[in-house]
Amino acid sequence: MSEQAKEPRGDKGKGPVHVAIIMDGNGRWAQARGKPRLFGHHAGAKRVREIVEACPEIGVKYLTIFAFSTENWKRTQAEVSGLMGLFRRYIKKEAQDLRDRGVRVRFIGDRVKLDDKLVDLMDELELMTAGNDRVHLTIALNYGGRDEVARAAKRLAYDVAQGAVQPKDVDEETLPRYLDTYVLPDPDLVIRTSGEARISNFLLWQSAYAEYEFIDTLWPDFTDKIFTRIVGNYAGRTRSYGAVTR
Repeated sequence: MSEQAKEPRGDKGKGPVHVAIIMDGNGRWAQARGKPRLFGHHAGAKRVREIVEACPEIGVKYLTIFAFSTENWKRTQAEVSGLMGLFRRYIKKEAQDLRDRGVRVRFIGDRVKLDDKLVDLMDELELMTAGNDRVHLTIALNYGGRDEVARAAKRLAYDVAQGAVQPKDVDEETLPRYLDTYVLPDPDLVIRTSGEARISNFLLWQSAYAEYEFIDTLWPDFTDKIFTRIVGNYAGRTRSYGAVTR
């Protein structure tokens, strides 16, 4: 059943099952302290653990975080190299703890441009945590919403050309099966830190009916208390999906 065909419903009183976060402000946080931008990225990586640990207590089953976009390659070579090294170290350091805490990790995005060592670590972490179900952590790495839709359309076009899918059957329920997030529910709530009020090419298709929260807090200062408050506020919203509920 398409989103438009769903029965009108309001989710008031219910918390979000899937929260997506655009983790912004690491560089500015570091610069405000007279430190290089990578110092902020390291601080931001530490904050991820706290937010993941908070999820089960507040009923968040799925957490998706925007770690590196397809546009981030435009940054300086030093910053990009530093970030790639940070991702490798993060996976090595956190892998055992994530598995022990019941966290299932997935990565979305185009892996072709990533170095082989990083991709191997990503594959290993996904396999290591495949049996977990307490929290589903999805990390968007070399990810862009338009790029994802383009890649999905290419795979769908191939299946149509092969006769696996009939052109008349292509609709808004067909394409999502080719997206990176095909096994995940759509996000209920998208949070962006750092005071910027834009979605920056993140989960464009999936967030069509998501609620948004733009806050001034820089990501390294985003605590579990702030997270809990925002999630709690979400329960006071009514989601009608375009229908009239009152």
